[in-house]
Amino acid sequence: MENQNINEIYSSAMDEIGKSSTSEKLQELKIKFLAKKSVLMSLLSALGSLPPEERKEMGQKLNETKAKIAKAIEEKEAELRKAELEKKLESEQIDISLPSKRVELGGQNPFYVVKDEITDIFLNMGFEVADGPEVETDLYNFELLNIPKDHPARDMQDTFYISDSVLLRTHTSPVQAHTMQAREGKPIRIICPGKTYRRDDDDATHSHQFAQIEGLVIDKDINIGHLKATLELFAKKMFGEKREIRLRPSYFPFTEPSVEVDITCANCDGKGCSMCKGTGYIEILGGGMVHPNVLKMNGYDPDVYSGFAFGIGIERVAILRYGIDDIRKFYQNDIRFLRQYRKKA
Repeated sequence: MENQNINEIYSSAMDEIGKSSTSEKLQELKIKFLAKKSVLMSLLSALGSLPPEERKEMGQKLNETKAKIAKAIEEKEAELRKAELEKKLESEQIDISLPSKRVELGGQNPFYVVKDEITDIFLNMGFEVADGPEVETDLYNFELLNIPKDHPARDMQDTFYISDSVLLRTHTSPVQAHTMQAREGKPIRIICPGKTYRRDDDDATHSHQFAQIEGLVIDKDINIGHLKATLELFAKKMFGEKREIRLRPSYFPFTEPSVEVDITCANCDGKGCSMCKGTGYIEILGGGMVHPNVLKMNGYDPDVYSGFAFGIGIERVAILRYGIDDIRKFYQNDIRFLRQYRKKA
């Protein structure tokens, strides 16, 4: 093994690297000069037969040569990549004088506009926002709300079950049970915005997913007059000072007494038209006084505390506010629909 052989290998490698014009050729040279079966590597493996002094000198020389060849190949690769990029850029020039594509702007979904506005109205009344899981247990979704197993009210809330006792919540009322148990008999004034799920047909007025804002107030000496005053203020803030409300008897398992809440029709100011079917009123939400069983099951003495609850359908309010004709439009993310509600500067 002589230095002359190593120098010849180095000169040959540098000559071939310099003449290379493609990345493929450089890969071939890597294999030829740096792979395990290359001449350099065979010389390295033969070092063991040399005397110690000569072995050290030749090993150092071989390693230096190998490093120089590897560096030369790397620099040549960078040079070729740069040349290829310049060639590509030259062939793909962009005419910056051409007009750009128009960027379509959407708008804030009216669902969220209404949700935020309702939330702000109740926050200004002194309510706080509470949250809870969308995947609930049968206990919190039904039983703690006075809807025991085999109760006929469950038929109206057929939902999506994950197991026999775990399901997608059918209303935001389970948040009330969670909050009552967490507050341990203390006064409550909360709203609970969120998604709910029921097995339903998808058409212009129904969806398997919709949203509610539930309200709950519990304290001493709360009566239905407080409920009426709260909802009347909400209606005027949401739909205008001219709107009036009326309460109609109804039934909900978790309230007693229960009421449906209507507002005067904005289209005819309560005179009667096709929109309100001649009644002068349009239903917007349901509510009532918290059932004593619900209070008792969640840690409140019904002889000391009373309260009211209500549930507002966010999509229903948005439909009334904006005259939207199909509930599915809230979820389709159609930019033509959204840009109608773009805020004006």
